[in-house]
Order: sequence, then structure tokens, then C-alpha cells
Amino acid sequence: MLVSWKWLSRYVDLSVPIDELCNRLSLSGLNHESTAPVGDDFVIDLEVTSNRGDCLGHIGVAREIAVLYDKQLCVPVIEHPEDKNRQFNGSVTNQMPAACSRYTARMIRGVKIGPSPDWMIQSLQTIGIHTVNNVVDATNFATMECGQPLHAFDSDKLAGGRVVVRPAREGETIEAIDHHTYTLDKSMCVIADANDAVAIAGVMGGAATEVTDQTTNLLIESAVFTPLSIRRTARRLKLASASSYRFERRVDPQGVDWASRRVCDLILQCAGGKLVSGVVDTNPATASATKVTLNFAQIKRLLGIDIDRGEVLRILAALGCQANAADLDQPKITLKSPSWRHDLTREVDLIEEIARIHGYDKIPEDDPITVAPSAKRPFDVAVEKVRGVMMSAGFCEAMTPSIVNDKTDGLLSGWTGRPALATITTMLEGARKLRRSIAPSLLQSRAANWAAASVEADLFEIAHVYLPGAAEGDLPSEQYTLGMVSGQDYVAVKGIVEAVAGRLGLDQTLRYVPCQTIGLDSAWSVRIMLGDRCVGYQGEIDPKVVRDLKLPGKVIAAELSLMALLEYAQLVPVQRVVSPFPAIVRELNLIVAESVRWSALENAVRAAVGSELADVHYRETYRDAKRDGDDRKRILLAVELRKADTTLTHAEADALVKKILDRCELDVGAKLLG
Repeated sequence: MLVSWKWLSRYVDLSVPIDELCNRLSLSGLNHESTAPVGDDFVIDLEVTSNRGDCLGHIGVAREIAVLYDKQLCVPVIEHPEDKNRQFNGSVTNQMPAACSRYTARMIRGVKIGPSPDWMIQSLQTIGIHTVNNVVDATNFATMECGQPLHAFDSDKLAGGRVVVRPAREGETIEAIDHHTYTLDKSMCVIADANDAVAIAGVMGGAATEVTDQTTNLLIESAVFTPLSIRRTARRLKLASASSYRFERRVDPQGVDWASRRVCDLILQCAGGKLVSGVVDTNPATASATKVTLNFAQIKRLLGIDIDRGEVLRILAALGCQANAADLDQPKITLKSPSWRHDLTREVDLIEEIARIHGYDKIPEDDPITVAPSAKRPFDVAVEKVRGVMMSAGFCEAMTPSIVNDKTDGLLSGWTGRPALATITTMLEGARKLRRSIAPSLLQSRAANWAAASVEADLFEIAHVYLPGAAEGDLPSEQYTLGMVSGQDYVAVKGIVEAVAGRLGLDQTLRYVPCQTIGLDSAWSVRIMLGDRCVGYQGEIDPKVVRDLKLPGKVIAAELSLMALLEYAQLVPVQRVVSPFPAIVRELNLIVAESVRWSALENAVRAAVGSELADVHYRETYRDAKRDGDDRKRILLAVELRKADTTLTHAEADALVKKILDRCELDVGAKLLG
């Protein structure tokens, strides 16, 4: 933000040296970049943070100086009256209130276009603004004075004498005042007349209605445009302007009318004419001021120093905060934030303002401040444990967007088959779907790593997925999820999933149930169950998807609902008694049908034996069609048997093995080889 020293002096007494002022502004948050002489003036370059849109005008910077040095702020007085003989009855229709919360219009008739007065030319040129004519210069001067962007239309060129704030038509074009033609889409807001768009709202006016030497009648625009709408439009069109810069950082909604009257006053002063009585305002009832309660005791607690109560009240009043007189002597005080400060919404915001105006340099560096440690949430503890397991397994953590395009959304959906939720406007280029699964984004990242550097990246991410309701009309749910993709084999990934469950201290064993999942090979797709609840899924990516992404080899994907796992987790380690007695390990080679999965066989083993089963381990799968048949396979497994209170005898082990064989035959039709 470039400001002129002489221009600032119109609003506040600058009796301090310029170097001292610039240093004081830096210490209070307006970082001083440079100061350069321009003629008999100085131009000061200040870095204005995104939350301080009120300082994107000379009056805003002057207000800061007035507060810092306890001086009076002098705001210009509107001098030229309206012409009571004529009433402005213009037509303004706002069809896009989501992008334009307030639009005002005034009419000036009989202006004479010509050069601006020397004082205005000098002021604008000092801060690098090219002068055009007395009307355009007046709108630029008023914009740089108060920070509210303003625009003047040649009203005689508005078809039908109408102003319509509306979405642009898909593919609609407009020639802007920079004489470039821009193609618009329906997400963009435009100012139009009865026929066509005449301005890109909040960004740039159109050439068709710009002020020229033949202009005699003006329509003055002063409005409030939504920051997100302006930012999207400016970025898509690659068109930045002084107006878009200010609207992106918010303008004062209550300063719209003052700015409109101020620019009219300047035009009448520089170009003559008469201001038609009346104003068209689409939303004169601006939002009420934000109320914030300040506990004076909190100032000492947070800053570590005492600040005189009178100084605190002076600072807040100078900043524009309004308090009830009856509360001034109370321990707490409720204040109304000024309309030009959108960032004063909490008590700590007010305390920060007090600190920066009082002076950060007055806070001793060695003054102790009481800090109470805060305990981590159980969720944060769980995420740390999960992240530790994944990184120990050789995975890299990824961060991918929550918004995906249709192609990515269609790759894989392990949680739901219902259509994905979508945003009204596109959040990223070509993307408006809220992802239903993390795995598709990780697959694309894995593909990008392979294409760029031939790296077979094993990736994981802990983030939200957004699931539509189970039925039409049901509310959607936001689920914290662990997603992973890997080139390791299926069993290795299954082991990582179980390691995550074990690290969270789950006291139940995960079960695996075959399922059909979009994007996964049907032969290698399972739902991960905890009791009767589905907590995740795992599977091998469909070969067609792998080929489409040009990935080398097979890829395994898995996802777990962290919120579901947390309901069963024991994050505080619990001591468990380990049996001091030796275990007996028996290996069993079972012949089963080709359709039998390991999970079903494991469940049968666990169901057959109670506390004596220490563990069961998969060894290998072998097929011998000549001996066993085409639809049969052999699964070699090992069971570890142990008692907690005595040594298990071989006879007892034989009896337990008999139970296992009987249960496996009953549940999955398994036969012991030989």
C-alpha cells in the first residue's frame, strides 16, 4: 500500500519525523517497506496484512497514526448539496445477493469532462496512479482516500437506464476498460444494463460505458462484493485491480454511502454538474456491530504487564470501539466493534489491539507469563500413534485436496455407493465433488510420483471424507479417515492395518468379510469389521484402474475410520499378564474349497479355542489339482497354544487341535491333509 505524506497530512497532524512515524507503524503492525521522495512529497510503502482492509486507504492509515499519537482524525466534510428539483428514480436490481450484499447508485447530471486540478493529479501520481480525466481521477482519489472502490458509468450508455447485478451468462464476453476482452462464466458476478454486462463486478468496468470526453451524465456505483466471489473471478480471468484487491480484503459496509457521497462531492468540485436528489440502495440495513466482552483482568494475564485502565479505554475508543458509559467502571466491559474492523470478534483480539497500540516494545522480554499446559485430546494421541505406525512401515504422509473432480471420485468408493456431495461453485479447477474416499487422491499422487521420478511411493493420509446420508433426505456425515495405498503385497498391508489396530489398544480382533467395492478387484476386496461394525475396507485396485493411471504392478488400498476405532481404543497402555509357561505350536495343512478365504478359516480357529489359543498364523497356500481337484487348495497355518496357569500337555494340545479341526470342517468344510 503506497501512501503520500502530504496526502496523509490532510487527515492527521504529522508533527513527528517521518522516520520515527514509519518505525512506529512497523512496530504496530503496518510493516514499513520503504520511503522514497517524489517531488516535494514522500511516498511510503506499507505492508498491509490481509485482515487490515481498513488500512487500504489514506484515512485508515491516518486513523492508525491518530490512535498511536493520540491525535485528532479529520475526516473530510461533504460540501455540495443535492439538487432537490430532481429526484433519482433509477432502477437497480440485485439478482446475486450472495456475491453482492449491497449496491448503491447515485446520479450526477451535466458534468464537463476535462483535466483534474493540479492537487488531485499530484496526489495520484505520487502513489503511481495514471490520471485520465476529472471524473475517473475523482473515483480513484476517493478509492485511495477511504479504501472503498468506486466506479462511474456514463449513464446515457446504459441500455434501458437499468442496472442489474446478476450472474454472468456462460460464455458471455465483455471488453473491459483495459480494452481486453474477457470470457465469463455463470459463477462470476457482473453489472449489466437491460441487455449486456457493462462491468465485471468489483474487478473492472467495461469499455462500453466508460467515461469519455462526450460524457455529461454519470451513475455512481458504491457497493459491497463478497471477497470469495471477487477472488475467484479475478484469478480465473487473471485480472487483478485496485478494486479487486480491496474487495478481497473486505470493505466497510457502513462506509459505502459516505464513500458514494464523497466521490460525488469531488466530481462536483472538479467537473461541475448537479447531484440528483436521492440514492438507490439495495440493502440499506447493514449488519449490526459485533459485540465483544473484555475482562480487564485478562489483559495482565495474557500480556504480563499492567496497563492503566484509562489508557486501555482511550485506545479502544480511538480504534472506534463503542462502550456503554455505565460499564466503564466495571471489571468487564462489552464493546461494539467498529464496522471497518472485521477482525475484532473475540476478547483476545481486543487485547492484541491494546498491546500493539500501547507498544510491544513496552512488554519486558524477561517478564514471566503464567502458562498452563493443556492436555492432548484423545484424538490427537491416537493420530500420533497411527502416524508412528505408518511411518515405521515405510509410508510417506501425503496431503491431498478434499475437493476432487468427477474422474477422481469415480476411481474408488469404499464407504458408500451414493453420489458424492458437491459444492455449488467449483472450488478447484474442474473440481466440485467432496471426496467419499481418500484412496483415489493417493492413487493419483502415487501415479504422479511414478511419472515424475519412477518412485513407487507408498502413501498414507489422515483426513476427512464426506459421506452422503444413507437415504435421500438423511444428513451427510464427516468422517476422519486413515487412507493408504501401497505396492507391497496384500498380506503385508493387512499386517499394517492390524498393527494400527494393535497400537490403538483394541481389545477385539478385526474380522474380514468379502465384499464388492467399486474400483477394487472383486477377488481381493474385504470389509474390515470390529464386532458387527464396519470400520474400514481393504482390497487390490482393479487392474483396469491401475492401467488407466499407468501404475507399475499391483496396488493395495485400505482405509480405516479413525472415529470408529477410537470408540474401542485403549490409548493408555494396560498391563497384561504374560504366561510364563511354554507354548505348543502345531502346524495344520488343511484342504479347503478355492472360495474359502483366510479370514473365514482364521475365524473358525478362534471360535474353536478359548483362552488357550495364544495366536494363529498363516503360513502359505498351495494348489495340487491332480491330488486335490481343480476347485481345491491347501492352506498351511500354525496355531500357538498356551495355558496361563500351568504347562499345557501334549494330550491337551491334541484335544484342542481336534476341536479346531472339527470347527473348521463345520464352518468352511476343511479337511486335514493325509
